[in-house]
Amino acid sequence: MDDSEEQEGRASTKDEPGRASLGELAILFLRLGTTAFGGPAAHIAMMEDAVVRRRLWLSREKFLDLLGATNLIPGPNSTELAIHIGHRQRGWPGLIVAGSCFILPAALIVTAFAWAYVRYGSLPQTAHILYGVKPIIIAVVLQALWSLGRSAAKTKFLAGVGLVALLLSFLRVNELMVLFGAGLLVAVSHWIISRKREGKSLLQSLIIPAPSVALFQATAPAGSAAVGFGLWPLFLFFLKVGSVLFGSGYVLLAFLRGDLVERWHWLTNEQLLDAIAVGQVTPGPVFTTATFIGYVLAGPKGAALATLGIFLPAFIFVAVSGPLVPRIRRSPTAGAFLDGVNVASLALMIVVTFELGRSALVDALTIVLALVSALLLIRYRVNSAWLVLGGAFIGFLASQAGF
Repeated sequence: MDDSEEQEGRASTKDEPGRASLGELAILFLRLGTTAFGGPAAHIAMMEDAVVRRRLWLSREKFLDLLGATNLIPGPNSTELAIHIGHRQRGWPGLIVAGSCFILPAALIVTAFAWAYVRYGSLPQTAHILYGVKPIIIAVVLQALWSLGRSAAKTKFLAGVGLVALLLSFLRVNELMVLFGAGLLVAVSHWIISRKREGKSLLQSLIIPAPSVALFQATAPAGSAAVGFGLWPLFLFFLKVGSVLFGSGYVLLAFLRGDLVERWHWLTNEQLLDAIAVGQVTPGPVFTTATFIGYVLAGPKGAALATLGIFLPAFIFVAVSGPLVPRIRRSPTAGAFLDGVNVASLALMIVVTFELGRSALVDALTIVLALVSALLLIRYRVNSAWLVLGGAFIGFLASQAGF
């Protein structure tokens, strides 16, 4: 890492070391929104590198707490993490600036893709760029998992819970069950141990109500009648999706297909798959799939309303839940619940990284790219954004050479 980056990490503001100014938040998340390829796991890894390792805005423990909190609310995890970081640094203004700046570059890029799609009837070729970027993403995520894992697995028991969560995730157990199950297991164990230390019997400890979490998830209407298209129904639909959706881009695909294709007939299957593809191959949040769909259906106004609808709930959920995270950490039993959620969150990231690795490391060049990137990240702490851009350039050169 060069001297300028070291100084940048150690003095984020003149008046309050360790806290970012609104300008610094805007610059960081605009850059991440432009270069963060690879989905939520990669975005989270790049944020950890930027705000924990380089700028020292958060400790690993606080970063993990925010990551765990994002997994307990609906919406796009990496976007909510950006919003949490902004809120932690600068309150409400920081919440708006960080989240908006992370979303804006991706939304503009997707809008450009949608314009080309509507005008020319096809998507620009991006496979050669992803060929070089994906191996870099593997290295970025692995580096973050290593550093965060050491903070999350603070005890042998937590490490064991993480391993069980990893196994269940590989077996395709619902991710919310894994998260809440791990949290409740650690919380109940802590409760029992603390009661025994106070002289209570095991039976008494079990009789006393353990912490519980109520989870509500709305479902799509059962009716199959087509709904007439309009800007207001478009906005309300994506507002609903952003309010209730847990899970990956594949869950998003199921939500969108059920209403937009099968019930309301606003899109064809091919258009929906193209929209999902654009959300996956462009940097920033995968939820910008909504931007593409909105543009295809109603031009720039549709893109803006769809984007606002799907991301607005994330700002609200973080604003409501953000102040609760420090309070949860101050409660021993609730803090234990969050510890369990944190190790399970990393287990989910490992599974996602494994699946990405199977499609990313396909030949000698991609393996070398991943290994060299890992060395540069761990040994020399090279900025991950430069590595992503370098990977895209190498992918482009490889395609030109017919590799």
